[in-house]
Amino acid sequence: MAMNKLSIEDLDVKGKRVLMRVDFNVPQNEDGTVRDDTRIRAALRSINFVRERGGKLILMSHLGRPEDAKKAESEEEKAKILAANAKLTMDPIANKLREIVGGKVTKVNDIAGPEVEAAVAAMVPGDIVVLENTRFNKGETKNDAELSQKLAKLADVYVSDAFGSVHRAHSSTEGVTHYVRQSAAGFLVAKEMEYFNRVLHHPDRPLAAILGGAKVSDKIMLIEHLLDLVNVLIIGGGMAYTFMKAQGYEVGDSLLEADKLDVAKMLIAKAKEKGVALLLPEDTVVADAFSETANSRVVGLGGIEAGWQGLDIGPKTVEKFLNAIKTCKTVVWNGPVGVFEMDKFGVGTKAIAELLAASPGITSVIGGGDTAAAVNKYGLADKMSHVSTGGGASLEMLEGKDLPGLAALTNKV
Repeated sequence: MAMNKLSIEDLDVKGKRVLMRVDFNVPQNEDGTVRDDTRIRAALRSINFVRERGGKLILMSHLGRPEDAKKAESEEEKAKILAANAKLTMDPIANKLREIVGGKVTKVNDIAGPEVEAAVAAMVPGDIVVLENTRFNKGETKNDAELSQKLAKLADVYVSDAFGSVHRAHSSTEGVTHYVRQSAAGFLVAKEMEYFNRVLHHPDRPLAAILGGAKVSDKIMLIEHLLDLVNVLIIGGGMAYTFMKAQGYEVGDSLLEADKLDVAKMLIAKAKEKGVALLLPEDTVVADAFSETANSRVVGLGGIEAGWQGLDIGPKTVEKFLNAIKTCKTVVWNGPVGVFEMDKFGVGTKAIAELLAASPGITSVIGGGDTAAAVNKYGLADKMSHVSTGGGASLEMLEGKDLPGLAALTNKV
């Protein structure tokens, strides 16, 4: 994807109504208050940029997955859905934002329509209006043209700063861009585009990709695309056992996609043909149950017996993977190499995270989701070159797909 898009710094926002899509889909406490405000704070640079330059800022975000009460089969079920949806209001998020920015923050009870238009008309430069949860409107996820036009009517310019949602063609991420004069990337989205553009189009080499996670099926397109880009491909996590089995090794009760063995064989052959160093585990930490308290031991290739499952890479593999990473100048990492949520089976993931954190000469790009959670767990996120804020979006980016919410932004002249 061409990355030559307008950024927020290219916009003259003084006196303008700036409609900004943010990712305020934050973890909440039982009482609905914000448990973790990381995502709110991540948007502050773009928020402050608009306010300090005299713009009027209208913020919109989704929160959770509201259900359609009309689909309820009983009054009791309907009441449950309505109660669950009520907890997904943006009110507590607006309260937290007001606390953080210390300015005028008004929350409205809809995402479009007369109440919203009146609140926007009353704004003065520096004000913030927070719209209700975009997914309360069924047109949002359908990328409904009428809703997109109503959103655009609120704005002079549009800013996309929710990278975790740009792979979805929704009204607030893609549809609205067709009805505003200018659409630009906020600071968060611009940074994501910059790093992924670097990895995909002009990386410092050697370039390595570390892939983990559970399933080969989730990453077939990714592996195929990366085999045309990388010098080294490291595979760990649950998906490694399908590759091991494809090479004839026993994997016991480890995660296995038996219907993907031919795909794994094809990918191994393709790596060889393209001269990509494909590294797979040589030893494995196995356990007799999926539990922190399970019995565990290290076994070599083919040594996983029935009743045992692989939950982390073994010490020889850790050494092999680290030695390969040390030879590289750019590393993109998508998926932990073990069950890092249990400390006992997070040794391999932690070792890779620590090496990247201690290697300023390596540009490290961490895919979102579980990999970001792992580097956060080890307190190393700020030592990485870039930790993506979008799991699904970063995966699609690395697969070489055009992301609708980015493709729709205005091109620089």
